[in-house]
Amino acid sequence: MSTPDRDPHPSTDALATRVVHAGLDPDPSYGSVIPAIHQTSTFRQPRVGEFVEDFDYARSANPTRAALERALGQLEGGHGSAFSSGMAATHALLTAICSAGDHVVIPGDLYGGTFRLVDKVLTKWGLRYTMVDQTDLDALAGAVRDDTRLIWVETPTNPLLNVVDVAGVVARSKNAFVAVDNTFATPVNQRPLELGADAVVHSTTKYLAGHSDVVGGAVITATAEHHEQVRFVQNAIGAVPGPFDSFLTHRGLRTLALRMRAHAENAALVSAFLRDAPEASDVRWPGFSGMVSFRHPDARGIAERTRLFTLAESLGGVESLIEVPQAMTHQSVEGSDAAVPADLVRLSVGVEDGADLVADLRQAIRGA
Repeated sequence: MSTPDRDPHPSTDALATRVVHAGLDPDPSYGSVIPAIHQTSTFRQPRVGEFVEDFDYARSANPTRAALERALGQLEGGHGSAFSSGMAATHALLTAICSAGDHVVIPGDLYGGTFRLVDKVLTKWGLRYTMVDQTDLDALAGAVRDDTRLIWVETPTNPLLNVVDVAGVVARSKNAFVAVDNTFATPVNQRPLELGADAVVHSTTKYLAGHSDVVGGAVITATAEHHEQVRFVQNAIGAVPGPFDSFLTHRGLRTLALRMRAHAENAALVSAFLRDAPEASDVRWPGFSGMVSFRHPDARGIAERTRLFTLAESLGGVESLIEVPQAMTHQSVEGSDAAVPADLVRLSVGVEDGADLVADLRQAIRGA
């Protein structure tokens, strides 16, 4: 059974349409709308050294993973590679692009795991870095040196939710490679490759998969050349997702547009409530996505009193989560210029009824 050829980047369709269909063709053997999960570690070769497409050993390629990678590439407008975690994806891109002695620019407000990888691991192999507030484009330009190989951007940032001008960064990059962590925004709200970035990174654990039941990551590059460099590292190191993890991520991806709309609607309600809540200050919501942060002198008490907001790390699932970054996800930045205040609360606002979420925060804050 043959299937019709498809444009790998069907830009004529709206993104809400693309998330439903990206990477999916009916199974050629039986016509099933959802392709089979290829739960296998290896593939039969018809002759020595010959194999079907790229499939010889599942670390190198697997049809279920390949479908997810096509979908990720189609949604971001580039070439996708899937990984076993967001940090595996980050590591693969940094090691594919950078060499010992290279200099990178990282944000002054960033995910603790990314800082730990750069500061505690890659500096041992000769990588050097400068940390800068990337919302200040003049400061960013001043941090870019002749030996700067890569600029790492988060927008919105984690956990302070600062928004960075990606096109502005690209304009000041002096030909350095620009990589954007698009985990918080997702391609529903922001497509950095269209703004001139060279690569996009996701923790697919978060909004893309969307159900807190799978860990994964992705790199999407603008060019085939950089894609091959990333794929080489992917195969050499082997931090790849299994077939079922790839299936779960792809399944979650199909409702991304609907979920992101619901997350944003609830986050708008929550942030509006917090702006008038007793002793709450510095309430931040970028105007999209479901991420909200605020400061409160009883940050830990509030986090431990919520009922619907589960006290847990991670974000982007359909359920609401609450955390205190300084004591949880961002312990690794303590003592650095990226340290976060102890009274900061980060919310991942889910898709429950918005009035219920506001009521839950109200009782938790009143408990103070």
